Amino acid sequence: MDFLKIFFKTKPDPKPEPKPEINQSKALDVLFVENFIAKSGRFLYCQTTEDIKDHLVNILDQERWQNMLSFSKSLHKLMENFEINAADSINKADCFFTNCEHLIAEDGSILFSSKQLKEYKLVDLPQNFIVFAKTSQLVNNKGESLTGIKNRYQNNTIPSNITAIKNYNPNDTSTNFMTYGNNNAKNLYLLLLEDL
Repeated sequence: MDFLKIFFKTKPDPKPEPKPEINQSKALDVLFVENFIAKSGRFLYCQTTEDIKDHLVNILDQERWQNMLSFSKSLHKLMENFEINAADSINKADCFFTNCEHLIAEDGSILFSSKQLKEYKLVDLPQNFIVFAKTSQLVNNKGESLTGIKNRYQNNTIPSNITAIKNYNPNDTSTNFMTYGNNNAKNLYLLLLEDL
């Protein structure tokens, strides 16, 4: 091979430029929050259960929501001493208070399943969401989130209705061919509890 290089007088291979190292120090939570906020999501960090309650009171006061819908019994406990009505139907709810499956760092989206949404589609639920999640629910990408769901529910039936909210500005009219006619944008507050 060296003979051919001499014969054709080719230039020696330039030294390959070192590939830029991926910033491993950027934690999943930082990457998620940056992408989440860039899509108009509202992020509130919590260290304790009291922080969660304080943030909930502030959100409800600021937005003046009167009726909250939640399918989660554990979240109902957080709402016990609040001056808000528990909505008994989607039509009467000002907001939806829920958990989620995963927070996806690569694009700042939030993954849900039938465990949180029941049989309802995102479009059928209230426009305003308050999501409670923990830092242990952070994953790099969609593949990890689906693997996580499979592992979590391996002894039970894997939930259906797996969907994600990727945009937190309901007034955003920009669409691409992958989301045409299926805009799952919600006005969303995220209460993220540090549990690691």
